[in-house]
Amino acid sequence: MAHSSELIAKDIDEYLHQHQHKSLLRFIACGSVDDGKSTLIGRLLYESQLVFDDHLAALEADSKRVGTQGGDLDFALLLDGLTAEREQGITIDVAYRFFSTERRKFIVADTPGHEQYTRNMVTGASTADLAVILVDARKGLLTQTRRHSYLVSLIGVHRIVLAVNKMDLMGYDRDVFDAIEAEYREFAARLGLTDITCIPMSALRGDNITEPSPNTPWYTGPTFMEHIETVELEDLAHTRPMRLPVQWVNRPDLDFRGFAGTVVSGTLRAGQRVRILPSGTESTVARIVTFDGDLEEAIAHQAVTVTLADEVDVSRGDVICEAREPAGVADQFEAHVVWMHEQEMLPGRPYLLKTGTRTVGATFSAPKYRVNVNTLEHQAAPTLGLNEIGVCNVALDRAVPFDPYTENRDTGGFIVIDRMTNNTVAAGLLHFALRRAENIHWHAVDVTKESRAQLNGHGPAMVWFTGLSGSGKSTIANLLEKRLHALGVRTYLLDGDNVRHGLNRDLGFTDADRVENIRRVAEVGRLMVDAGLVVLASFISPFAAERRMAREMLEPGEFCEVFVDAPLQVAEQRDPKGLYAKARRGELPNFTGIDSPYEAPESPEVHVNTAEQDPGQAVDLVLNHLRAAGVLPA
Repeated sequence: MAHSSELIAKDIDEYLHQHQHKSLLRFIACGSVDDGKSTLIGRLLYESQLVFDDHLAALEADSKRVGTQGGDLDFALLLDGLTAEREQGITIDVAYRFFSTERRKFIVADTPGHEQYTRNMVTGASTADLAVILVDARKGLLTQTRRHSYLVSLIGVHRIVLAVNKMDLMGYDRDVFDAIEAEYREFAARLGLTDITCIPMSALRGDNITEPSPNTPWYTGPTFMEHIETVELEDLAHTRPMRLPVQWVNRPDLDFRGFAGTVVSGTLRAGQRVRILPSGTESTVARIVTFDGDLEEAIAHQAVTVTLADEVDVSRGDVICEAREPAGVADQFEAHVVWMHEQEMLPGRPYLLKTGTRTVGATFSAPKYRVNVNTLEHQAAPTLGLNEIGVCNVALDRAVPFDPYTENRDTGGFIVIDRMTNNTVAAGLLHFALRRAENIHWHAVDVTKESRAQLNGHGPAMVWFTGLSGSGKSTIANLLEKRLHALGVRTYLLDGDNVRHGLNRDLGFTDADRVENIRRVAEVGRLMVDAGLVVLASFISPFAAERRMAREMLEPGEFCEVFVDAPLQVAEQRDPKGLYAKARRGELPNFTGIDSPYEAPESPEVHVNTAEQDPGQAVDLVLNHLRAAGVLPA
């Protein structure tokens, strides 16, 4: 709802003009559970007369039905819209509200306080100019207070309002307020946060929200509304070098080819010399096209379509940069990672990474360290779990344009997506490109995979056997190698048990170690395929993501997935190594099929049911596929 103004009745055009040119402040309200975030924003809207009559009537009814104030108005209900939020009296999702006053327009994000919803808080903070950190005067600073302060500083929000709420429950005691302020400023200084305004308030009673409270005569600072109306905005995007990530190639007809996107920083001008990254091609801006006509220039946050003077290759995900100040290009980085999913990060597992408008494959190293949000101590950690924050190296499958996050949020931030579920599992901030990425290059060789294959008289391939322990993988792989050897085919068999005696002897059976086990084997297999061999890999390889990673390392047609399918009860009856019996007794934790999942292939090249087919029949199926694929002579 817009702020009521006399101009609406007198001169609507002037009102709309003034409203359009008001500055916009985006801020986030965060803190621990039940600190009063939703109540503060609800009270703010109510005191400013920014609640419609029908909303107010609904609020009165809801306050009597599900409110927490004994029938009095429960202002939190203006924000907590989900049924689960009202039933539990907590915030779960991010609630955005727009409102305006005579001086300024606002978008406020009310974010959850529960630790399990930290990922929602990160979402709300990603576009904020200011953070309101609420503290319950009765409890002082809590873990979530520190966590949220660390996150907003990490994301680049440096203007803080420390709202010491529920002062009415502490008798408006100045000593309580002063102690909380001193402790918070000490902690915030270690985060580099210095622009802090501390306000004592009672969101429920309205103290120091829109008017100075007579209950705190010792406080002489601004009210909350006064502060957010007057705080200085600093949009650094306008002063940064020009960046335009290409979102769409606009080709309505044969005579027009434009590149659509939003200018995320700097100023784009007609006639400007630009560089297209990652290719490095340069050209000149011919036109800046909009629905309302061509522009001479476009500024940060403006969506436009650009045409270039030259016919150069530009695709979605490329970044158009100022030629004199281009972004960097690299495929390996150090980055802060905020993990936001219940399933922990698995170092070495292939994920998708989206930065700007480009999506690429990515793998993460084990964390260099994890951050303790209470002490800011750097701690050793093998991985990152839900809501944990750490610093990792990330390797991409291709080079991408980037700026350090501290210089540009849009070209330095990223999200991480699970390849199998498409869930967003993490957010991250790029620090810098790893120097080793600049020093390592592919060395050209004269003897190629094709020439080695020609000498061998057959094509290269990797035959990947996957299935439960006891399904018959090793038996079939061993028999297949004997048959291939008799045919004069150059082979090598990589067996799951054998590689753990050497190459992977340092790995256990956690999910993270299983991922690393398969990654190493896939890399070795790729080298052997490059040598022209037919590689047989026999591994349980329970996760589809890692099998896909192995497949994507090779050329199309070189990877043959063989699903050695046996019902669990059949595999357990065989139990040639006695492993299932140990797992049932609890002596082998994380055993696939018992207490660790197996993700069966959905469309393998060869599907063998060893409960119905013998090893010889399985080998025939694989040989037939290899002949049909052109690996073996027909």
